[in-house]
Amino acid sequence: MSTFGALNTAYRGLTAAQQGMNVAGQNIANAATEGYTRQRVDQSSLAAPARGLFSGGALQAGQGVSVDAIARLGSSFLDGSVRSAGAQAGYASARSSALQGIEGILQEPGENGISTALQGFWSAWQAAANQPSEDGPKGLLLNAANSVTDKISSAYQALDSQWSRTRAQASDNVDAVNAAAAQVASYNTTIRSTLAAGGSANELIDARAKLTDKIAGLVGGTVREQSDGTVDVLVGGNALVTGGSLRTLALSGSPSDRMGSTVQLVWQNPAGVATPDGGQVAGALSVLAPIATPPSTPGSGGAIAEAAESFNKFATALATAVNPIHATGVTGTGATGVGFFTIPGTGPAALNIKGPANTADIALKASTGGPLDTSIADKISQLGTGSTSPDKAWSGIVTNIGVQSRGAQQHESLTEAAQVSALTSRSSQASVSLDEENVSLLTNQHAYQAAARVMTAVDEALDVLINRTGLVGR
Repeated sequence: MSTFGALNTAYRGLTAAQQGMNVAGQNIANAATEGYTRQRVDQSSLAAPARGLFSGGALQAGQGVSVDAIARLGSSFLDGSVRSAGAQAGYASARSSALQGIEGILQEPGENGISTALQGFWSAWQAAANQPSEDGPKGLLLNAANSVTDKISSAYQALDSQWSRTRAQASDNVDAVNAAAAQVASYNTTIRSTLAAGGSANELIDARAKLTDKIAGLVGGTVREQSDGTVDVLVGGNALVTGGSLRTLALSGSPSDRMGSTVQLVWQNPAGVATPDGGQVAGALSVLAPIATPPSTPGSGGAIAEAAESFNKFATALATAVNPIHATGVTGTGATGVGFFTIPGTGPAALNIKGPANTADIALKASTGGPLDTSIADKISQLGTGSTSPDKAWSGIVTNIGVQSRGAQQHESLTEAAQVSALTSRSSQASVSLDEENVSLLTNQHAYQAAARVMTAVDEALDVLINRTGLVGR
């Protein structure tokens, strides 16, 4: 190797060490940056030049070090695990939130729940039976009946409102998916051109990875890396993002749709039904679905619609239990065959169930009883104690919803734990260790100093050769 060649080798060592210090500093500066993946300088040795015809056959040293790339120390396998765990956690979170909302609407146990209102209703019948000639107990009976029907209808309306809120949130999440997909497509274009020009796109790749994680948490999906640095994002096996192009998603129907409507995730341009691979949108769609078909398979339909249907069935069961007994009695106006509760033939029973308009429409005595007979009131007051009573039916509804909610919460806890585990595994691979970076910084500083010493030695040798050779004998 010529003296000037040694100088060039030392210079390469200087630049490589300088690049190593720069990367270590970059890692240290971003140790607390969310989504940042640590980087390393990829180096390789430069081989000696081939021996030529006039080289005399002498072996030559190599030509120093080459900085080949600044590598991003991420793992596509661990990234995929994080996205998969995020999709499952998003799905479980949406379902758990919805079922907890349904459970909150029940207000059970508590003084504002339907079970308390039922107890007051049965007690009011007994009080009216104890004072059949007084209007006061009958008025309290009307209030107790209205309390039951009002709680049933208000709970149904609350479920309808929850359905609308859940749909609106799902629509917002779909909009967020479209926005994130547009950014991924933009990053794809920039990353492809940057890599083609020989630049480093590590920070752009980190930003794109955060977006793909977000998409996975909302609609699931998979990511395929391409040789040109771009990624394809697939939802339900269909491409959401391909290179710099994308398709958009939407919810079927209208924001004004009400509970019972079918809501689907659909593709636009071109149109088609999309199948989310998990995420919050899939969880929301599962609770927004209509009731099970056939109705004999409860639990396979949407949680909100099925809870609303259980209120309809309960309202019907309550009327079915009270009305036949009440119809055998005589009202204050002398009428017979009059039911206590009325439910119009159209619309949800939970919204339409009503009690008598006034105390004169209440029957306390049987048609064959005497003036002080209260057998009808006595029979109705005992309806809450039977094995097929409305109270038992309501208890079954509360228990069923409670079990579903508890199961959803447990599933949410498990998926959150899996997500934390996946994130921890990725962090162990990709996050910055300050101790490791300090060692790297010191190593490159010493390498820089060593290369500088070599350069100084070569420079001194050249000075002697150039400026002092030929001075002997003067």
